[in-house]
Amino acid sequence: MDIYTLGIETSCDETACAVVKNGRELLSNIIASQADFHSVYGGVVPEIAARMHVEAVIPCLSDSLSQANISLDNIDAICVTCGPGLVGALLVGVSAAKGLSEMTGKPLVPVNHINAHISANYLVHSDLKPPFMTLVVSGGHSEIIKVSDWNKFEIIAGTRDDAAGEAIDKIARVLGLGYPGGPKMDNIAQNADVGRYTFPKPTAGSGLDFSFSGIKTFALNLIHQYEQRQEKIDIASFAASYQSSVANVLAENAVAACIQSGYDTLCIAGGVSANSFLRKKISELATANDINLYMPPLDLCTDNAAMVAAAGYYNYINGVRADLSLNAYPSIQQMQY
Repeated sequence: MDIYTLGIETSCDETACAVVKNGRELLSNIIASQADFHSVYGGVVPEIAARMHVEAVIPCLSDSLSQANISLDNIDAICVTCGPGLVGALLVGVSAAKGLSEMTGKPLVPVNHINAHISANYLVHSDLKPPFMTLVVSGGHSEIIKVSDWNKFEIIAGTRDDAAGEAIDKIARVLGLGYPGGPKMDNIAQNADVGRYTFPKPTAGSGLDFSFSGIKTFALNLIHQYEQRQEKIDIASFAASYQSSVANVLAENAVAACIQSGYDTLCIAGGVSANSFLRKKISELATANDINLYMPPLDLCTDNAAMVAAAGYYNYINGVRADLSLNAYPSIQQMQY
């Protein structure tokens, strides 16, 4: 019997709703982005994000059901991101999901935002199944995660300080590229000289952990030195060299994690998984080490509700439920699901 899951995502600055069939088939995916509004401030303003979610969540819900040609009566489970993320933004989605669950009597299924990003791969790779290794990279996360079952995860490495996405976004802002910095930096760096500038390797000792605060500070100091000498930086090559250094260590450690664990399957997920430098480097290393690599399409790398509905499906069939006491959890350490 087919199972239809409704996904709701409001963890940051994208209001999204989607319908997925059997955890694999995407029927609708509606996203209301706030990026243009926050670009004026150079980053996401949490209070504005929460207010805009309130305005957009019901229209997104209606559009997702219409696009999927399905009614709430046919939905089997209401799945919602409950963390990690911006607490005010998360509460909008959680409140909407609880209201729908109470109104319809449909089960309320909580979803971990990181699990959702990983699950984006299930929507496009029908042969993908656990166990596998995943590199999750975004503005707030940089982790290597062992996926032993559909909803069983173990973080085996992470960043000691800044996330890769935050390190890229900060330098993009300083270079004057604007918000969102990651895509803008990626675009301007195409066909530039990746060897023009040299950056330190962003690792945390001899293990698989990352540390991106050092390379970010190095880049900031280098930019200031050029400004003090009144010399012009080749912004495109600077962006290429910087991203290449970040991408190289992400790819190298993810592949090393596979080799050390004896895994021959690797996924990437999260907003930074759309970065062309990372996709190129990790593809090269995976091929060289006979590792099967799975990458989500670009439109499923950033925050969306399709990935929430996919992750929610596996939570649902494994008996994960929440009641009306469900809360928002801003940090991954607080997550109960």
